[in-house]
Amino acid sequence: MPGVDLARHSKLSAQTVSVILRKLEIDGLLTKGLPVRGRVGKPSIPLGLNDNGAYAFGAKVGRRSSRLVLMDFSGNVCGELMEEHPYPTPSRIMTFLEKGIKTLGKKVKIKKNIAGIGVAAPYELWNWLDNLGAPKRAMNQWRGFDFTSAIAEFSDLEVHIGNDGTLACNAEHVFGIGRDFSNYAYFYLGTFAGGGMVLNDRVYAGRTGNAAAFGTLPVGDVNASEHQLIHKSSLYLLEKMMQQKKRPTNLIGPKQTDWSDVGTVLDDWIEQAARYLAVASVSVCSVIDFQTVIIDGRFPTKVRKRLVERVQHHLKTVDTQGIEPPGIAEGTIGIDASAIGAAYQPIVQSYLLKETVHV
Repeated sequence: MPGVDLARHSKLSAQTVSVILRKLEIDGLLTKGLPVRGRVGKPSIPLGLNDNGAYAFGAKVGRRSSRLVLMDFSGNVCGELMEEHPYPTPSRIMTFLEKGIKTLGKKVKIKKNIAGIGVAAPYELWNWLDNLGAPKRAMNQWRGFDFTSAIAEFSDLEVHIGNDGTLACNAEHVFGIGRDFSNYAYFYLGTFAGGGMVLNDRVYAGRTGNAAAFGTLPVGDVNASEHQLIHKSSLYLLEKMMQQKKRPTNLIGPKQTDWSDVGTVLDDWIEQAARYLAVASVSVCSVIDFQTVIIDGRFPTKVRKRLVERVQHHLKTVDTQGIEPPGIAEGTIGIDASAIGAAYQPIVQSYLLKETVHV
């Protein structure tokens, strides 16, 4: 928008805004648009973010795959790399990041424009080993692991660490449909179920940065061994169901954009996942009066659409007496949500105004 509109929104004087904009333009962070004519006086010139003014890396450490994206100042993904693995280890992930930063970094002409790297990782990455078939000794290497010092061995980029569910929620809130809602719960189904939440237009990270750990939400008989959402609506369950039916699990791999060959196993998983997501949605709304629940995950858009439709169906069968049932909406970011949310963190820390948030 033009400087005069920025002055009105920010409640700063036109002169102060002009000085700030001139400095940002000199620094290469802004770009001028075409003059807007039709008003009295000189044509106004809108200003916007310069895509090439700043960049950031975003990494997602996953239990079945890891991703690295390069994002520009406007939130466009300029490049990405992905690596599949049976389970993650620190040495495997650091090797992937070192090579990936060198490869994607070649796309940036001015290296000083890279604000840093954000890393999204699950809370207590070593947990739920039995569900992955991962060796305990290998996964326990994550206990006390320091991403910042490990990355410093091959890169001088500033490192920002966050919970994968919270950062995925952040990506949805900044770049996706989340912008349309002030308060909502966000469910993300990856290898394990997780999520985040937004209160008063802000992603709420909580005291430990692990707020909205929806995977641990009880949705069944608490006396049963597997009564949490993570055991009912996660993608590792779909893997197991496919193995039982002797179906190749690579059909639902991170590189697959079409799951139509999975067959009836997918139908069964969607039905089960949707039923428990409906219960979980009512549970979280009984604590906080969310206006909506947004659902996304590591699956194609057609699968997401079917899942959301079934959650909407099952929500009608859950007892909601005493609360207002939430709306159920599709997420829009998909498989790159955590990586994009991670990449946004260095941009926030380097260039955006910060406010004190009390948790």
